[in-house]
Amino acid sequence: MEDSRRAHIAIVGWACTTLCLVSYVSAFSHGASLSACTDMMPRHLRVQLHSPSNNYIIVHTNMSFYFPGDKVPVTVRSTQDFMGFLLQARKVSNDEITGTFIFIPPGSKLLTCFEDGDTVTHSDKSLKRNLSFVWKAPDQPIGDIKFFISIVQSYFVYWAKIESAIVAQRGQN
Repeated sequence: MEDSRRAHIAIVGWACTTLCLVSYVSAFSHGASLSACTDMMPRHLRVQLHSPSNNYIIVHTNMSFYFPGDKVPVTVRSTQDFMGFLLQARKVSNDEITGTFIFIPPGSKLLTCFEDGDTVTHSDKSLKRNLSFVWKAPDQPIGDIKFFISIVQSYFVYWAKIESAIVAQRGQN
């Protein structure tokens, strides 16, 4: 009697754990949630957060400055596959999300954290390595910016807020 009760409890516990894991995994296979807008942290199981300094992910733009209204190409390069990401441009002065992404690669989608299209995330869980985007600066001056990306390598390993070099604003409208 006691053994069958233990077996029943073990099976129920295993089933609950499996259902919880499946719900976590399926919930974020189509992109980050809006709850990640501010701190850019994934909202699923987090076993191992890696520091923003990494050896294999680079967020890069070939422009060291921009003018209001400019279109800025942004590339993400990785030497290892990853599943998910969240990309934003932020003002250096106050860390506010700014601008709009006007070109995004397949397997990604736009999010609205504060303004339409100010954030990009993955739209599927296919493996990614090199991605290209185009960001449009607001028409009004906003100051210097940086691009930030959080990368989810697997459901248990991610890097948060990897940053680009500063892209300085030049000129006025």
